[in-house]
Parts: sequence; structure tokens; C-alpha cells
Amino acid sequence: MKLAIHLAYKNLMGAGLRTWLNAGVLSFAFVFIIFYNGLIDGWNKQASIDSIHWEFGNGQLLHGAYDASNPFSIPDGHGILPKSAQANLTPILIRQATIYPQGRMMSVHLKGIDENQSVLKLPTHLLKKSTANIPVIMGTRMANTTNTRVGDEMLVRWRDNNGTYDATNVTVVGIFETNVPNVDVGQLWMSIDKLWEITNLGQHATMFIANEHYVHQNIPGWRFENQAYLLRELTEIINMKKTSGAILYILLLTLGLLAIFDTQVLSIFRRQKEIGTYIALGMTRWQVVRMFTAEGGMYSIFATILGALYGIPLLAYFSKTGIGFEITGDEFGIVMAERMYPVYGLRLIFGTLLLVVLSATIVSFLPARKISQMNPVEALKGKLQ
Repeated sequence: MKLAIHLAYKNLMGAGLRTWLNAGVLSFAFVFIIFYNGLIDGWNKQASIDSIHWEFGNGQLLHGAYDASNPFSIPDGHGILPKSAQANLTPILIRQATIYPQGRMMSVHLKGIDENQSVLKLPTHLLKKSTANIPVIMGTRMANTTNTRVGDEMLVRWRDNNGTYDATNVTVVGIFETNVPNVDVGQLWMSIDKLWEITNLGQHATMFIANEHYVHQNIPGWRFENQAYLLRELTEIINMKKTSGAILYILLLTLGLLAIFDTQVLSIFRRQKEIGTYIALGMTRWQVVRMFTAEGGMYSIFATILGALYGIPLLAYFSKTGIGFEITGDEFGIVMAERMYPVYGLRLIFGTLLLVVLSATIVSFLPARKISQMNPVEALKGKLQ
């Protein structure tokens, strides 16, 4: 095997530019596969962390009548959870409301949350410090939509527990920036104590956010959704993106492998006398097959080296500076930062390397099998049997 590898290396070096052209095409596919999957993994990691820190916590305990995808469930989707079951939970009450910024009308979700909470990154401490009658906070997207700044007042109208309309002015005391549209777009946050007061729904909650110490036990009328379940939609989107991306890098990999296949076929056709000489000197047919297979496998090694020369600095640059996009996930309701930072794990790198090496070796073996059927006498004459 050592002789086969040595001869394969000599033959590839003797081929000159053709060898490096094949390796270059294969290296591009190698680098692209790592880059694309690293970008998707970076999006997944960043979006998951943001969703957990801003919206999901360690899970959510929701009222049985509440459905996040059905706004008509909000009026009745709330209840009182026994105090004994509220350990390590932060209550949130959701009510439908209408705001009137600059004389316009806009439907919003009025959300009350404990101003002393620390499980979510929402700056609820601003509600606690404020001296306004009814302080509220909102996200930057909501602030841009309503053309609102810190200190502005706006009229809010809602219904209390009896269905009676009521209205008052609220003061915006904070505007936060987040990548999670579900806590920003169409959301107005206030102290849950204030919301209980103006709606006469004392101690009622639509959901509870769990912290890392929460241990769930079945509670009648309530259901618990863990992080994996809450992140399922994001996981499905990531898997779909990986599947669609696989089509592109399979095409690139196929181009590189096709170049190697054609080169091997041509090489076997042109080197019949050489093959016959090897067999005449005592090498078995399968030893010659291994030599030609090693040549093809060596293309992948050269591609790895070539790809590392330009891929490592390029991928490291993107990993540090990120990649900016003109669009965000607001329009689609998904968590997507303006800049994504690719993540390149060892599993991804070595998995891609193994894929390239195995593919190149198999593609090289397919045309090399014909050598085992050659007649050495005819091969010495340069006639392929």
C-alpha cells in the first residue's frame, strides 16, 4: 500500500496543472459546504439563545384555554394558579387593546409582567423606577411603527373582566432592542400589578415563564411546553434550509467528483502500457487498482490542503465580523439577527472532510475496476481489452 501511495503521489505531481485544477474545484465544494452549514448552525444557535433569553425562558406554563396562534383565545385564556405552584415562575397576563399614536388606531397585545423578574431580558426594571402613572416599555420595531420616543404618552383602550371598555394615557419609559419579533411587534409591556388593577383581573395570568430551577408537575387546567417544543418551528426552518442548501453543495461536489472521474478514465486509457508494465513486473491487478484509487483519494487530500489555505482565513473573517443581510425576520415572524455569525464545529469540519475523501475515493475506484479485467499482454501493446 505504501508503494501504491508513493506512485500515486508521483503521478499526480507529474500531471501538473491538471491535478491542481481538479483539486481546486473539489476544494471550493469543501469550503462552501463548511461555510453554508456553519452559517445555518450560527443562525440556529443565535436564534435559539435569543428566543430563550427574551421569550421562552426554561419553558412556559400556559392556561389550557390559551392558544398563542389564536388571538380569539386571549379573552378567556387566563386563570389563577395556586400560590404553592408558582415557585420559580414569572406570571404574564395578556389582554387585547387598542392604542392611538398620533391620532392613528392600532391593535396591540397589552402584556403585564412582574417588574422584579429576571428570567427574561426585558428591561422591566424601567417600569419599577418610573414615576409615571402607568409606565410601559416597547421594542424598537414597535417604536418605529408608532413613531414613539421615550417620554411620549399615548392613549390606550382595553376591556376589563366584565367586557367594559376603559381608556387612559400611558407613558413610554423604555425602548429595548431585540431580535425576537414576538416580544416586540404589536406588543406593549407594563407591570402586571398595573394590568391587574385596570382590568380587575387580580392574580390572573395567561402564562408563566419558568426559570432554570423549575420542576414541572401536572396542574389541572394548565399545560407545560418545554424549550424543545417551543423551539420546534425554528428547528423545522433550520432543517428545511439545510435540506435546500444540500442541493446546491451536492451539485458543487458532483462537479468536482465528475472532474476526477473523467481524469481517471482518461488516465487509464492513456496509461495502458504503464499498467501492463506494472503487471508484468509482478504487481497484481488489484494492486494497480489500489494505486489508481489512491490517486483519486489523494485529490481530496490536495483539495483539503488547498481549501485550508484560503478557507481558514476566509471563514475566520466571517466568523468574527458576521454577515449582514438586508432583510430581517420581522416579515416572517422568525428570529433572525441583522448580522449572522457562522459557527464551525469540529463535527462539521471533520464530517465534511470525511465526505469529500470517501466520495473522491469511491469515484476513483469505479473506473479503476476495469484494470482488473485487462490482459497484460494487450495492455503492453496499448490496446484496451
